Amino acid sequence: MLDFFIQGGPLFMGLLTIILVAMLFFGFRALTSDKHIKNMKSLGMLALVVGILGQLIGLFSGFATMEALDGGMSPSILAGGLKVSMITTIYGLIIFLSSLILTFILNIRSNN
Repeated sequence: MLDFFIQGGPLFMGLLTIILVAMLFFGFRALTSDKHIKNMKSLGMLALVVGILGQLIGLFSGFATMEALDGGMSPSILAGGLKVSMITTIYGLIIFLSSLILTFILNIRSNN
């Protein structure tokens, strides 16, 4: 797991982890007050956007490196780079889905 964190880049993976902690904080706060459910859902959306931004920046730097090599890159290295660039998107998507599931559960709980 730590290997994925390092491969995904400490900047975006650290930011996504902070968003995850904040989302869980608002999730626990939503147990006592329904006004925090919206904050939790917004943080999940922010995590998704930050994950996609991390992937796009990774792809941009990878394509810049490919351009500098002037086409001398093997397909396996290209596939490995694409795989690594998706780590932040997957992490952001997991956080977003977690926020949606928690929002759904808390909304059902508050309606009863």
